[in-house]
Amino acid sequence: MAAYQCGLILNLRRFLLMAKQDVKDLDWSNLGFTYRDLPYSYNEEFKDGKWQNGGLTTDSTLTFSEAAEDLHYGQEVFEGMKAYRRKDGGINLFRPSMNAERMANSAKRLAMVEYPKDKFVEAVKAVVKANQEFVPPYGSGGALYIRPFMVGTQPVVGVTPSDEYTFHIYATPVGAYIKGLTPMPYMVSEYDRAAGAGTGQAKTAGNYASSLLPSILAKKEGFAGCLYLDPREHKYIDEFDGANFYGITKDGQFLTPKSDSILPSITKKSILQIAKDQGLNPQEARIAIDDLDDLVEAGAMGTAAVISPVGSLTYKGKKHVFYSETKPGPVTQKLYDTLFGIQEGDVEDKYGWVVPVEL
Repeated sequence: MAAYQCGLILNLRRFLLMAKQDVKDLDWSNLGFTYRDLPYSYNEEFKDGKWQNGGLTTDSTLTFSEAAEDLHYGQEVFEGMKAYRRKDGGINLFRPSMNAERMANSAKRLAMVEYPKDKFVEAVKAVVKANQEFVPPYGSGGALYIRPFMVGTQPVVGVTPSDEYTFHIYATPVGAYIKGLTPMPYMVSEYDRAAGAGTGQAKTAGNYASSLLPSILAKKEGFAGCLYLDPREHKYIDEFDGANFYGITKDGQFLTPKSDSILPSITKKSILQIAKDQGLNPQEARIAIDDLDDLVEAGAMGTAAVISPVGSLTYKGKKHVFYSETKPGPVTQKLYDTLFGIQEGDVEDKYGWVVPVEL
């Protein structure tokens, strides 16, 4: 019986490997934000104290012990990034070295082995190049979403860090996370996303798992998602379920929260620089939830959405409307046009952020 079951599993695995996404079946204008099994991924193992010279693979499945560290004690970190099609047909990455740096910092926080930063960038480039036909066309609003991640795989029973890890990268073509710059309604959650001295600054699965229930409850009430407050006092704005917050004051200043429990966003760091060059005097500071009336525009910023305007925010039953519930404010529009223009190659990259992929 055991041999028969193993045979079924192997046959099923072969079938899954054959059922790869065909580029001819894609509707570039209606991709949505979902997973598709592309021809190539990247995989590398850490064993016996060293990385084992990984590379591209057609196997999109991972196999490890039922007692694997990640399954029980949550040693897992990941990244999110995109590859953009340029007007000339080339492909751009956006600040990949910062993703490598952030993943290394996340690994440190979870007592994991760091994946070499130079190898990280080269592995990402290899995955994009191998799957280049799946990078959505210029002007479609889509991109190739890239997900590098690392998990602890050593079988353990006691609470202890793993000595073995798997580093893996998959990619999938996606459309806009929210189509167009459509303002969305959010609510302030009574839950905490991460503890003040916890793992909030690490990009790890547990932080996102803790936001799932609040997000489900918010969507049942007609909201797009949740905004969280600081976990110590519940007085200051932290971040959304999966993006950083920003606001524009009445006198035109760009503000974004400063906190030890939110993820250091690459998109936010980029927008802070753009906002400075646009004369918005950007500041990272504590933003009191009771001071919403000082903000005339607000938005969420992150890899998936780039920039998504917030139309309204409901807190303790009171709805605060920002610039508009139907169209983005002028500052938000200009920030988005500049950043997305740089990513796609339509706006001059005077910062050196764009990294072309050699095809």
